Amino acid sequence: MLPISSRSSTGTSFGTALFTATSATCVTGLVVRDTATHWSTFGQVVILALIQTGGLGIIMAAAGFSLLSGRRISLTERSMMRDVFATRRMGGIVRLATFVFAVTFAVELLGAVLMIPPLCKEYGLRGIWIAFFLSISAFCNAGFDILGTHDALFPSLSEFATNPVICLTICLLIVIGGIGFATWSDVSNNRLHFRRYSLQSKIILATSPFLIAVPALFFFLFEYPHLPMSERLLASVFQSITPRTAGFNVEDMSVMTEPGQALTIILMLIGGSPGSTAGGIKNTTLAVLLANFAAIASRRSEADIFGRRVEDSIIKQAGAILTMYVGLSLLGATALCLIEGLPYLACLFECVSAIGTVGMTVGITPQLHAASRIILIAYMFIGRVGGLTLIYAATESPKRNPAKLPRESVTVG
Repeated sequence: MLPISSRSSTGTSFGTALFTATSATCVTGLVVRDTATHWSTFGQVVILALIQTGGLGIIMAAAGFSLLSGRRISLTERSMMRDVFATRRMGGIVRLATFVFAVTFAVELLGAVLMIPPLCKEYGLRGIWIAFFLSISAFCNAGFDILGTHDALFPSLSEFATNPVICLTICLLIVIGGIGFATWSDVSNNRLHFRRYSLQSKIILATSPFLIAVPALFFFLFEYPHLPMSERLLASVFQSITPRTAGFNVEDMSVMTEPGQALTIILMLIGGSPGSTAGGIKNTTLAVLLANFAAIASRRSEADIFGRRVEDSIIKQAGAILTMYVGLSLLGATALCLIEGLPYLACLFECVSAIGTVGMTVGITPQLHAASRIILIAYMFIGRVGGLTLIYAATESPKRNPAKLPRESVTVG
């Protein structure tokens, strides 16, 4: 809110500042003011610091300060770090944290270096700052950009839709940031020995290419008919990657066909991988639900993936997560539709983008009223912290009771 944070030096309203800070910390990317034209360099630095902190996670950021200061990390902190990394192992968690910090900053630096030449060619020395901002924003799956002008607000990466260096670098940063910290460690330790990977890493590495290739094929066949073949292919690949869950775009989302917007909503809902900078229900949740469906369809008593049984408790959690995200998305879209009088699909797109911490928009966010913005702020927070985490935090742990209620069958379906 400080005057130094805005280009006009007049300060920013509390509502706008809160929305922007939430979006940055929750690495979402939804904005009500154009980042480049409204915020000063100081304000952009604040936003970038929030993006980096939110991308790594608050616990990881605290652990980083502990490691730099030489303070010993307690057992409780190690346990929380294990949850952040989405791994079941406690041993070597500090070494894994050091590895994550090293890879994070190395990848962000490399991404910036790759983008500096084309950006400096376009913007001069300011291109260096833009390159680092975009690199960190992409790796953290945030979707913020500083490419807007007073004549072209909220442009995202549309100016570089035909530039393969910018587009492919951003895509790689999104994918690397979205596959999860534990998966990095698995790949680093086991190289190409896929059988040695944990089940979680196997699921992530198997589903990620599928979730990129199939939507890319759809977008190539049914979207962007006005583009030349090479640009159409580049836009299709970019559009299949960015909804999970970076939020950049190279084409105007409001002119996309309704089937294309519906597919984008599904991708935003799925999101990235657990223990990563991405949001959504996570691709492992989707894999568990599909494995359970396959087990029911083939009349098997237990679901399995890659020769390993999936615990019933995990299947229940997956079902609860999907129910919660879908339910909240539909409820929020209904509320926005009633408050704003906008088309339901546009409102649903915005709500899924918020709760999936994606940041893609069909252009309605800046014009929303205060009540609608509060809903999106709450959804961004829920999406980044995790719905089940908030439920567990708000409810007491159940008391142990050896007695069980009588069992009775119910017909479903």
